[in-house]
Amino acid sequence: MGNLNSLITIFTGGHIMRKRLHLSPFGAIAILSALLLATAGFTPAAKAQSDSQDKVCKQYEFAMGLRYQQKSAEIDALQHQAFNLARMKLDSKIAAHDGDEKLAIVTDVDETLIDNSPLLVRDMRNCHTFTTWDTWGHWEREGVPTLNPGAKAFLDHVDRKGVAIFYVSNRFGANKPDTIRTLQDLGLPQVSKDSVMLWSEGNPKTKRRAKVRENHKIVLLLGDTLADFSGMFEGSLQEQCTAVQENAAKFGTDWIVFPNATYGDWTEAELEGWDAPMKIAE
Repeated sequence: MGNLNSLITIFTGGHIMRKRLHLSPFGAIAILSALLLATAGFTPAAKAQSDSQDKVCKQYEFAMGLRYQQKSAEIDALQHQAFNLARMKLDSKIAAHDGDEKLAIVTDVDETLIDNSPLLVRDMRNCHTFTTWDTWGHWEREGVPTLNPGAKAFLDHVDRKGVAIFYVSNRFGANKPDTIRTLQDLGLPQVSKDSVMLWSEGNPKTKRRAKVRENHKIVLLLGDTLADFSGMFEGSLQEQCTAVQENAAKFGTDWIVFPNATYGDWTEAELEGWDAPMKIAE
């Protein structure tokens, strides 16, 4: 048999290579067989690796929210705004108070008073889902959070007014000495084993707020999630939205909500998009 003047196109890792070879039919068949075997082995493996990386690093869905929470000027503005509003409402409630009850505020800690975003960014970069809360214990013991803008100035004002401060947080009760130390290191007032009320099994925030009410009148609640204000917000997202509408008058008066774009009951919610065809301007 004569030689074949063969044009062979080779796909390698997404790149195309063309070679014109002078081969016998048997040589061409041998080369094509080898290429087919190599390609058959490469393509599924590469696809599996790509699929695996996409699956493992789904945590990068949190990147935009983390960037907003950690780096935007708007988040600083919103936090200042919330604390300014809290100060005005507190002063008006003190002025209106004419009873003998001791007054108190109840505040959440994480993402209300302090910023934990370095922990969340570290976990995301390691493709670890931080909402499983299994890295928070280490952070509570050894992490160094920073204060949110306006937090210390507001709490110092509360302290000067003679109003009690209770830090009701879902940080782990086992790490209470560490949380107390963290809050004291940040210079926050009235931090003690009695005023810092943390999570333990069977002791939700509703019970801890009720404990405060035994000896104080709570005039203001601060938090970044709706469960920081009432047990009525512990249902489904739809139930929470309904409860928000039913209690709209309390927001900005009795309840001060802080922005948190990094975690919450909403993180697994399905997004709704516009179903119109794409039209991209030229």
